[in-house]
Amino acid sequence: MADSRAIVAIDQGTTSSRAIVFRADGSIAAVAQREFRQIYPASGWVEHDPEEIWSTTLAVTREAIDAAAAAGLRVAALGITNQRETTIVWDRETGRAIHNAIVWQDRRTAGVCARLREDGLEDLVTDRTGLLLDPYFSATKAAWILDHVDGARDRAARGELAFGTVDSFLMWRLTGGRVHVTDATNAARTNLCGLVSGEWDDELLAIFQVPPSLLPEIRDCAADFGETDPSVLGHRLPVLGIAGDQQAAAVGQACFRPGDIKSTYGTGCFVILNTGDTPVRSHNRLLGTLCYRIGGKSTYALEGAIFVSGAVVQWLRDGLGVIERAAETEHLARSVEDTGGVYLVPAFTGLGAPFWDAEARGAMFGVTRDTGRAHLARAALEAVAYQTRDLFRAMAEDGVKPGTLRVDGGMAANNWLMQFLADILAIPVERPVVTETTALGAAALAALQAGIYGSLDDVASSWALDRRFEPSMTPATRRRLLSGWDAAVARTRIRIG
Repeated sequence: MADSRAIVAIDQGTTSSRAIVFRADGSIAAVAQREFRQIYPASGWVEHDPEEIWSTTLAVTREAIDAAAAAGLRVAALGITNQRETTIVWDRETGRAIHNAIVWQDRRTAGVCARLREDGLEDLVTDRTGLLLDPYFSATKAAWILDHVDGARDRAARGELAFGTVDSFLMWRLTGGRVHVTDATNAARTNLCGLVSGEWDDELLAIFQVPPSLLPEIRDCAADFGETDPSVLGHRLPVLGIAGDQQAAAVGQACFRPGDIKSTYGTGCFVILNTGDTPVRSHNRLLGTLCYRIGGKSTYALEGAIFVSGAVVQWLRDGLGVIERAAETEHLARSVEDTGGVYLVPAFTGLGAPFWDAEARGAMFGVTRDTGRAHLARAALEAVAYQTRDLFRAMAEDGVKPGTLRVDGGMAANNWLMQFLADILAIPVERPVVTETTALGAAALAALQAGIYGSLDDVASSWALDRRFEPSMTPATRRRLLSGWDAAVARTRIRIG
């Protein structure tokens, strides 16, 4: 008799909230998704309305649960994965945020990070957390909210406020305000948590001026996080797995051995390399981070973060109006032999790894009267591959040279891009049958805790290959294209005015 148990994975992302129903064998039974607004109050600032995050999440979760029931499945548990580093501070009494969520892409605290760096604190922060002093991470965002909302610091001192990444905010709402928790991977991205200790660090809290009264409890990725309040979803459901989106994707891609590597192409692009039970200190401005923590045992990773990948296609669609659907980019890229010498550097909110240039802004080079929308679309896709190569070059300089890359996320469906990626990296690229690996990872963690999976080996055995892209570009062509990209990035970083 088939196993009728199912896991609903809540995937709260940067541009949309989704809920996916996974059967016990890891296959997808149903998907619900809703987009929400992106708010840009100033150059380099990005916000979300927490109530829109909640309302869209609640709607898709209810829809997924109904779809599971209609398919004859019994929801055994929920898993949550979320956009990391995005920061919310809310009122413990009402559950209402005191300010819009400050999104991971937001660069408003670049000046604070620069001052802390000038004070000689970056080595301490990096040694303790594996991260850098950058506005990407949550600590300076939380402090900014406390400093810019009237009375917030006094209220925090009285224990009236709570801080969390999106997973914590959702758990608070799902449980009717009874539970204030996060998981080890989200905590590891705040700049407030010791990478090795796995606990909130008093010295870091003092440096970033974040009161400990705000903080959630840290738990393993597969754990009993709490039950949903019946008034929220109609009945009680246990939440048994939580991980930040990129770590969840690493689990979904079965990156369980040292050297396993995946790259997720969503709003941004994030490469995670499993480094085993020892954190690795990068000498090329990559991040030492947590891959996952299960059963109290931490597995570490080396990570490279690109702020804009899928977002550049969204910009072509919504900002320039040169395409109507993201899928058009593949046809357009194939319709021209090359970009005609055009390079697009999508530093819309600065450059991430390995540059960590918060002040850089997007630029386009090589535009002529012959440049058309096909050239722009191809240049946008090529930029995603070039940025991935920048991360791989940094990893190589750290002594790591992966032989194969597993890919996922929305852009992984673009066959032209995946082939170009293999060509630029000069290694095979593997795409799994289930590319929704972020949600799959959250579901797998919950399934582990629920006893549906007995071990990580069970998760790995469910991974299946859809297509393998082999590199075919000549070395000379690769060198020529990369030389042009390197020159474009260098020119993008030149300060004007």
